[in-house]
Amino acid sequence: MASIKMRAKTADGVTTIKALISHPMETGTRKDKKTGKKIPAHFIQEVVCEHKGNTIMTANWGPAISKNPYLSFRIAGGAAGDTVKLSWVDNKGEKDSGETTIK
Repeated sequence: MASIKMRAKTADGVTTIKALISHPMETGTRKDKKTGKKIPAHFIQEVVCEHKGNTIMTANWGPAISKNPYLSFRIAGGAAGDTVKLSWVDNKGEKDSGETTIK
């Protein structure tokens, strides 16, 4: 199952990109209630968005980002039918990417 749900819509020369990423985003400081042991850190470190093969946004994240993070941003340009790609990499080396078509 893909971890990224994404939409992109353009209006008046501005494209709004919205994404919801399914990820536990563990800080490494919480304790398991049953065992009392710390839950290992597991969080997204980098999010990259591309449009027409060009990187249009890079976000460097850390453990302070909440579980299942939501991301929304705007870019100048982008036309209906263009493809936007979003990808992430976490501190365990796991990664995923998703694409959507601008409407």
